[in-house]
Amino acid sequence: MTKVNKINILILDDEQQFTEELSGFFQDSDFESFEANTVEEGRKILEEHVVDLLILDVRLPGISGLDVLKEVKVHYPSMEVIVISAHGDMDTVIKALRLGAFDYLRKPFRFIDIRIALERTQKYLQMHRKLKLMEEKNSLISKTLEEKIDRQFIGVSPLILDVFDQAMVAANYPEANVLITGESGTGKENIARIIHYSSGRKDHVFCAVNSSAITDTLLESEFFGHKKGSFTGAIADKMGYFEVCNKGTLFLDEIADMPFNLQAKLLRATEEKVITRVGDTQPIHTDFRIISATNFNIEKQVEKKKFRLDLLHRLNTLHIHIPALRERPEDIRPLVLHFVDHYSSRFNRPSMHVSEEVFDALLKYDFPGNIRELKNMTERAMMLCKGSSLGISDFRIKPPKTENNVTPDEVVDLKMIEIKMIRKVLKSCNFNQQVAADALGIHRDALSRKMKKYNININKIE
Repeated sequence: MTKVNKINILILDDEQQFTEELSGFFQDSDFESFEANTVEEGRKILEEHVVDLLILDVRLPGISGLDVLKEVKVHYPSMEVIVISAHGDMDTVIKALRLGAFDYLRKPFRFIDIRIALERTQKYLQMHRKLKLMEEKNSLISKTLEEKIDRQFIGVSPLILDVFDQAMVAANYPEANVLITGESGTGKENIARIIHYSSGRKDHVFCAVNSSAITDTLLESEFFGHKKGSFTGAIADKMGYFEVCNKGTLFLDEIADMPFNLQAKLLRATEEKVITRVGDTQPIHTDFRIISATNFNIEKQVEKKKFRLDLLHRLNTLHIHIPALRERPEDIRPLVLHFVDHYSSRFNRPSMHVSEEVFDALLKYDFPGNIRELKNMTERAMMLCKGSSLGISDFRIKPPKTENNVTPDEVVDLKMIEIKMIRKVLKSCNFNQQVAADALGIHRDALSRKMKKYNININKIE
């Protein structure tokens, strides 16, 4: 009988020595492994045992591993698959990922490579099991938040793979605070989730907070909690973020926008790991890790006296910088294919194809909104496309300027362009700010800040 508390792995490869060596490697870990050197043997094992993960060779005698992958995804849709091959090429990788493979490794690979892939898969499988078995906790975490966890790490460029390696280092030190920097839309929260769910804190709360979205009157209550009756509207005791995240991770997005009066209190709570609810005198010990993120040059914020230097030192134990998408064009193709697959399922439009002219045009585009912009661009293209092939007209990519010199007539006020664009998009979206923010490729909170900054009143837009 297979143990239910272990990850059950089937290794399907025609090289017996390879399956034996890999199975021996798993014996020293918390995995239950099965070996099969033919497809028939593999099918029999799948019929007799519950298998969580299939490690599948692309080239098998008499049949393509990709055909086996299709069969597995039909009969065992919840099973994860890692595809391996000694003859891999980009087309095979793309086909395997589009057919539902979780990861792809090229032979020969190191045991550390398969371990990293397995840890990522194990993390997802354990999360999936926990969602089925756990009742909703009385805290800020919810099923909706769990569903937002992106278990996939999309990217093949050396720059983004280095980011992933740094994230794994951070995961190995769950007490260390992490500062993630990068332009808006580069995926900072996704990296924070990868760190949390790959660390020893993975079984506890991951709570994401927008540091600039909390009003001054609720700052202390939201972070420290409050006691019933401590102020008008405090009808019950409430835990704050620090207490909810005990043994877990508190993700502070847009940390550079945190109000200055809260920064000193955050510093003290981070150093002492002791908090007191508003209206109470009883100290509460809590063990949380902080992962913060910003798209600002936070050192300049320190110079301007808008951010505390001592708090920066406390939050910046480990620093991970995510490069902009334009700095790693190799990631554009796999990201587009991932988004196309996602929206194909969501819009019930299978077998969508992306023409090469689209990739050629995307490689020339600057992507000021980074991955978020690419995702929105792909979603819009899927909506506009009338056939089964996405072309350049569906993406509506603006061609780059060919001349480097700018004439006086081309010198414009960037501030006025942004104001006009926001006003135009708000009007076209019937003043729905969430829809307008999606169309602009920015967060809803960022749009609100820009509207406040430029004094844009929707009631005055003609």
